[in-house]
Amino acid sequence: MKNNDWKDRLGVMYSTNPDFNYNTGEESEEETLPKEKQQLRISLDKRNRGGKAVTLITGFRGTSDDLATLGKMLKVKCGVGGSAKDGEIIVQGDHRQKVLDILQKEGYSKSRII
Repeated sequence: MKNNDWKDRLGVMYSTNPDFNYNTGEESEEETLPKEKQQLRISLDKRNRGGKAVTLITGFRGTSDDLATLGKMLKVKCGVGGSAKDGEIIVQGDHRQKVLDILQKEGYSKSRII
């Protein structure tokens, strides 16, 4: 049976087409690449952060759950806070070399500091 909740369709015009499929705008996530093929870039970022430095890890290809897992592991091993969203991981403070060492030990061989 179709999901026919009217709250999901607010602001949509009515269609008389019996085969009409409402697009909810949800995109399917791409499958996570193996660790050896991930090309992660590690950089220091100070923009729009009130002068505070953060280590920015970009280039992750995969699901948001795997990104969050990697982000949590890096934050725990560095002993700092941060976040993981929109395909990038933010670790508070300048931990570029430490993050690179952790990623290489975990099997992310193509990681590099830019």
